[in-house]
Amino acid sequence: MSTPGDASSSQNSTDNSNFTLLFILSKEKLVGPNYTDWMRNLKITLRYEEKEYVLEKPLIEIDELTATLEELATYKKHYDDVAKVACIMVATIVPELKKFYEDYWPYEMCLDIKEKFHKKARQERYEVVKASMACKLKEGEPVYNHVCRECKDS
Repeated sequence: MSTPGDASSSQNSTDNSNFTLLFILSKEKLVGPNYTDWMRNLKITLRYEEKEYVLEKPLIEIDELTATLEELATYKKHYDDVAKVACIMVATIVPELKKFYEDYWPYEMCLDIKEKFHKKARQERYEVVKASMACKLKEGEPVYNHVCRECKDS
């Protein structure tokens, strides 16, 4: 049995600590149109915690009877990481989406969310850039008037 000052106890508390950058995700929940920002924040957080791979690599079941100890250890780590990331992802989306995604693993959730929201977010971003590019200062017009007109229009 380990004591609080014990090195193994210290290691366990580090392993079970909260994600350090989780506050980034808690600032803005996924509602759909903010897919790009939410995914960027999720990837930053997971990259820092060295768990980003669970978004790109599905959890594949192994046969525990024929698996080597190394394969079992790798699977257990992947399973633990997937479970933690799934909880984080579900916790950082709006309640309407939580109901739908609460039983998804991160890889599948990521694919489905991307399919639903990525194209829409991309289209909205295109419209903003297109509108910005259309804002041209007329020759001879003071910059102040142009900026004020653009601020009123938005």
